[in-house]
Amino acid sequence: MTDSNKTHFGYQEVAEKEKARHVAGVFDSVAQRYDLMNDLMSGGLHRLWKSFAIAKSGVRDGYRILDVAGGTGDLALTFARKLGGRGQVWLTDINNAMLTRGRDRLYDLGVMIPAVQCDAEKLPFPSDYFDCVTVAFGLRNMTHKDRALTEMRRVLKPGGRLLVLEFSSIWKPLEPVYDFYSFKIIPRIGKIITNDEASYRYLAESIRVHPDQETLKMLMERASFQNVDYFNMAFGVVALHRGFKI
Repeated sequence: MTDSNKTHFGYQEVAEKEKARHVAGVFDSVAQRYDLMNDLMSGGLHRLWKSFAIAKSGVRDGYRILDVAGGTGDLALTFARKLGGRGQVWLTDINNAMLTRGRDRLYDLGVMIPAVQCDAEKLPFPSDYFDCVTVAFGLRNMTHKDRALTEMRRVLKPGGRLLVLEFSSIWKPLEPVYDFYSFKIIPRIGKIITNDEASYRYLAESIRVHPDQETLKMLMERASFQNVDYFNMAFGVVALHRGFKI
C-alpha cells in the first residue's frame, strides 16, 4: 500500500479510521445467523479446529483466560465448562451485536462469565494478568494487527501463551477449488441464509489479504512472543499459531 493511512477492507483499500466502521457493518448484519453460517461454510469443521486450539491451550484449574474477538462465544463456553468455576474466563468483542449474542447464548446455557465490549488494540485489562489469550477468526479483521498482538502479550503473565486460530494459505494445488468455493458458493449461501451476499464476499476476500503462516509467525515474533510455532489444518485452510510470553 502506498498510503500509510490506508488499510485493507477485503480487496478494497480504505482509510484506517474507516475500517472499523466497515467491519462493524459486516458483523452487525451477520450476527444473528453467524453460528449457522459457520456450520454450513465449514461443514462443521470449525468445531474441530476450535477443539484443537483448546487442546493446545494447556489450560488448567485456576487459569485466567481472555477470549479476544470471541463473538458468539464458542471458545469461551468450552473454556468455562472446562474450568468449572475454578478460574476465570472473559469474553470480549469490539462488536456489540456479536458480543450480545454470545453473552445471551452462554447465559441461556447456564454459563455466567463476564462479557466486555472492547477494542483488541486497547485492551482494558492490567498487564501480566492472564495465563492464556485466544483469538479465533478475529485477527484478520483488526486494523493494526501488530498493535493487537502487542496488547495481547501485555496482558499475558510471564509464561502465558497466545493462541491465534485463523484462516490461512491453503496448499497451492487446491487453490482453484478453494477460490471457487470461497467466491462463488459462500456468498450465495450468505445471501440465502442472511440475505447478505456482500458481507460473505468480504469475509472471503479478507482471508486472501491476511498474512500467511510464516508472515503471521514473524508478526508474533516482532511483538516479542517466543517459541512461536503453528499447526496447519485442512491443508492450510486454517492454521493455529501459538506463542509464549517469556
